[in-house]
Amino acid sequence: MREAFNGFRAPLAVITAGLLSVLGLSWFWSMLALIGVYLCSGGWRFLYVAACTIKRDIVGLCILLRVKYFMHHYISTRSTVPSIFAQRVALHPDKPALVEESTGEVWSFSELDRRSNAVAQWALAQGWRSGDVVAIFMESRPLMVALWLGLAKVGVEPALINFNLRRDSLMHCMGVSGARGMVFGVELLDVVLEVKESLSSLSLFCTGSAAAQSLDSLSAQNLDVLLASSPDTPPAVTHSKGFNDRLFYIYTSGTTGLPKAAIIVHSRYYRIAAFGYYSFGLGPDDVVYCCLPLYHSAGNIVGVGQCLLHGLTVVIRRKFSASRFWDDCVKYNCTVVQYIGEICRYLLSQPVRPSESRHQVRVAMGNGLRPNVWEDFMKRFNIKRIGEFYGATECNCSLANMDNKVGACGFNSVILPSVYPIRLLRADEDTMELIRDSQGLCVPCKPGEPGIIVGRINPHDPLRRFDGYANQEATNKKISHNVFKKGDSVYVSGVEGKAGMAAIVDVTNYFNCETFLRDVQNALPSYARPIFLRLSPEVDKTGTFKIQKTRLQKEGFDPQQTTDQLYFLNSRLGRYESLTEELYSAIMQGKLSL
Repeated sequence: MREAFNGFRAPLAVITAGLLSVLGLSWFWSMLALIGVYLCSGGWRFLYVAACTIKRDIVGLCILLRVKYFMHHYISTRSTVPSIFAQRVALHPDKPALVEESTGEVWSFSELDRRSNAVAQWALAQGWRSGDVVAIFMESRPLMVALWLGLAKVGVEPALINFNLRRDSLMHCMGVSGARGMVFGVELLDVVLEVKESLSSLSLFCTGSAAAQSLDSLSAQNLDVLLASSPDTPPAVTHSKGFNDRLFYIYTSGTTGLPKAAIIVHSRYYRIAAFGYYSFGLGPDDVVYCCLPLYHSAGNIVGVGQCLLHGLTVVIRRKFSASRFWDDCVKYNCTVVQYIGEICRYLLSQPVRPSESRHQVRVAMGNGLRPNVWEDFMKRFNIKRIGEFYGATECNCSLANMDNKVGACGFNSVILPSVYPIRLLRADEDTMELIRDSQGLCVPCKPGEPGIIVGRINPHDPLRRFDGYANQEATNKKISHNVFKKGDSVYVSGVEGKAGMAAIVDVTNYFNCETFLRDVQNALPSYARPIFLRLSPEVDKTGTFKIQKTRLQKEGFDPQQTTDQLYFLNSRLGRYESLTEELYSAIMQGKLSL
């Protein structure tokens, strides 16, 4: 009955207002009467929620409008990431742009501009033109930024390849991008040599000191020599790309299948970086410490994007080091750090050192910070603000914690729901398919209910568009239709993420963990290898012969919940070992890293 009455709340208020007007009552009494009707119909909860969230929502609205304003401007002027960067170069040519932690080398904005110009001129000399794709396969360093930025200046689209990939998964990523050439770092020479027969049709270039014999076997050229002789003057702009055209490709993690090449357009790059800048209160004088890989959006867009688009200095470390983290922050006067996944827990597990109290860091931004370490991290390291966000590289439904609320990855406005149309929808636990009502439309979650987050697609709005993947079939799988109303479409973020457990049917009891580990090490990057193994005599199936995963998910890796044999990949020992209750307890208490 209450639900039915609530449905008539708005019409009832309108009728009440009309009657009061006819009766000639004053505006004040009319408003009181309207409020009374609203409260009696259950609107008191809406007012309570509005009072609690209105400050946060207004802040979010202001940030959204600011980003939309700049995006509209850049679309109308047909700007690109390189052209916005050129504005920053003109503003402060001598300011430090990128710092390479391993060498201490500092590149000013003008030097980064000149180096990327040399890359652009070299690309044109290779005969590459707008729309061509060139793969970049190297560990994180400023040269990687100069490479993709220089290619973008002439419309060539870089494919940023994960440097953990090997063999089949590496060649898959090369194949789906349609790359005409590949630039690789000397640190990955052995990896490239493993697949040299498959790369024979591509132009190959190596950066770093490599033996001439190795390069000859690949028919590869020394890129450093070529760039040293390339003009560093601005290239002639021969392409017609604008703000909504392709910039580069970033790959999904590939933990639930082979990696997908996500299309990143210039406006998406700007949008991701700008929301990080404004949402977390960054400023032009901040120095960002980036120890995240530049083949992914967290490092290359959220981090490096602050340099290219907003003029901040970014310190790049090739790989994360828990023992050197705070020393680096002190050395380079960093004020903003980036984290992802378990980085914050790794830092908390380190012994206390003087640098952790001498740094100037005020903001830590990233995603995947667990609530149970959130406050301990802020307190121990005196971090004033956590900029937690949520969202896949390619999605249109990102969230951000704009009000420093502990444990939150973002919010969905109750009082302004249509301003940023994202929703949590109910899904079947077994199939993860969206649940639909009698009208064929999807069912929103109630507060506290788990569900799948979706974002309404609007191809004419750069904040709401979904550019998809290089593979159209993969793109179609991420789109669901007739969700909120007939004829609409949304992006669905699914359940991709870090690899967990592999359930394996072993009816012979001859399963060999060493052989299995050796095989997955050859075929999969470290993050995609199963951390836990579960050996079962059979796998539960539904009546339609689909694998029944719900029970396995609920039981997890708790040895008390199953009689199946469980194994844990001990990264320190480099092998799978039997998962005992003692090991399980150590993992749950954070004493043993996954």
